[in-house]
Amino acid sequence: MNASVESVNALNVFPVPDGDTGTNMNMTLASGAEELKKKQFAQVGKAAEALSKGLLMGARGNSGVILSQLFRGFAKSVQDKDQIDVQQFAAALQQGVDMAYKAVVKPVEGTILTVAREAAKHAVASAKRCEDLAALMEEVLAKAKETLAKTPEQLPVLKQVGVVDAGGQGLVCIYEGFLAALGGEAAGPKPVREPKTVPDAKAAESGMFLTELPGHGDHRLERAQVHLSTEEIEYGYCTEFIVRIVPEKTAGAVFEEAAFRSELEKHGDSVLVVSDDELVKVHIHAEYPGNVLTLGQRYGDLVKIKIENMREQHSHILEEERGATARTSLPESVADEAARQAPPEAAAALAKPAERPRETPALKPFGFVAVASGDGLVSIMTSLGADVVISGGQTMNPSTEDIVKAIERVQAETVFVLPNNSNIIMASQQASELLDRNIVVIPTKTIPQGMAALIAFNPKASAEQNVAAMERAIRRVQSGQVTYAVRNSRIDGMDIKEGDYIGIHNNRIVVSNPDLLESCRKLVDSMMAEGGEVITILTGADANEAATLELVSQLEEAYPDAELEVHIGGQPVYYYLISVE
Repeated sequence: MNASVESVNALNVFPVPDGDTGTNMNMTLASGAEELKKKQFAQVGKAAEALSKGLLMGARGNSGVILSQLFRGFAKSVQDKDQIDVQQFAAALQQGVDMAYKAVVKPVEGTILTVAREAAKHAVASAKRCEDLAALMEEVLAKAKETLAKTPEQLPVLKQVGVVDAGGQGLVCIYEGFLAALGGEAAGPKPVREPKTVPDAKAAESGMFLTELPGHGDHRLERAQVHLSTEEIEYGYCTEFIVRIVPEKTAGAVFEEAAFRSELEKHGDSVLVVSDDELVKVHIHAEYPGNVLTLGQRYGDLVKIKIENMREQHSHILEEERGATARTSLPESVADEAARQAPPEAAAALAKPAERPRETPALKPFGFVAVASGDGLVSIMTSLGADVVISGGQTMNPSTEDIVKAIERVQAETVFVLPNNSNIIMASQQASELLDRNIVVIPTKTIPQGMAALIAFNPKASAEQNVAAMERAIRRVQSGQVTYAVRNSRIDGMDIKEGDYIGIHNNRIVVSNPDLLESCRKLVDSMMAEGGEVITILTGADANEAATLELVSQLEEAYPDAELEVHIGGQPVYYYLISVE
């Protein structure tokens, strides 16, 4: 699968053209493989169980989650088996399909589900006449390829663009790996076939469709996403997370998968929900990820959160393709004429356009990567100068890899990283050590500190001067957060009751009260104890407009000399983020 990642990515147009199906399936499969490597298994059932567990925990994207369910059903089918024969293998494939269809709220024909279903159905029928597993796998692979070639006739967007389904192609690659392993071979990418503009049986053997670009008879894989517009993406954020169910958080309510899935459908599409007694895996394309996370958090703790801006991914693909096309689109007639009229040395250079050095975009002096969650906070960070904003914060910390990728997108000589959370500082520092670039991590622990650092930045000053200025700004700002208590506890001599609204001043709980406004007032009182000129309130996803207006009125009366600002943050977890300067 690893060798075919880019070719599968290039096909990805459904459900959104974000070009990451190959990456997601590969990472999902790699997670399963890592779990398998942890120990030797004498029973096929135990091995399948370990693979299934690894796939579930590492599942990414629509196709990755579906893939995890195909193997989960397979594992349940063989869980008590030491060995399996061809009939049992075929039955396990079928149970995997049944489980995958159960996980998808609205199954669509012409996708990985279709390829898996038809291949499994054929496996059950063929198992009656196949003598060994390799022979059965050949039948399964042939049927999968045949079904894959028909996907454009089932899904209009595939036919419009002229490709087969990316998830289905990824599954074919995996089946090819199965067959190669059964034959003792190393799996590898299939050779590129003749270029086609629409799918046919021959092109479907490789599953990829190429565009022949003018210039020198070269072929380059044109990504299918270029045929669609970013504006067609209705729900912009691919949101994935796992809920670790904590019964005491449900306030007596029992988690019901069907009801939870139905509730999620109100917030987006491409909804997949998979659950067992302890974990719930969620995938959804949503416009407001914070609202979805809040729904999940009612039932327990959120882990392995991933939120990606699919509009941004698609726009990035379009930019890359425009650049690649521009570099290879010189017509032969023009090139030949230029070569005839040029001096010998220049003609020789024109005859070898592939050797021309690519232009390196000019780097600006400074750039910023910031971490924030909530559409409003992202907009604020961007307006203050952040080049890239990674979605993350309390309960959803981005990985070192996420931060590395964000830094790589910033075309600047010096990149400042604002973690905006104490739990993200270490990952940011690790990321800075992995890249051979001038990266400076400013140890911001809160969103207000991050905002203060961006405001303090002076583009005309040196990197050292800016670091000093931003660190001074961080020390000057008072940070406040208002959230609710999920259980009874006693911290710093303060009794905290479940359901209370707690105010946190510079990472220290200073108030716990059943009344939201009272907690906000006492929090601001603590923050203003040593004076302050500006009070800034960032409203969260769960903040009530009427309560916010009342809070503003009370604060204006209590602190008439202070300037009061209110912005929509949209952050999950915290009703309000408050800063005092």
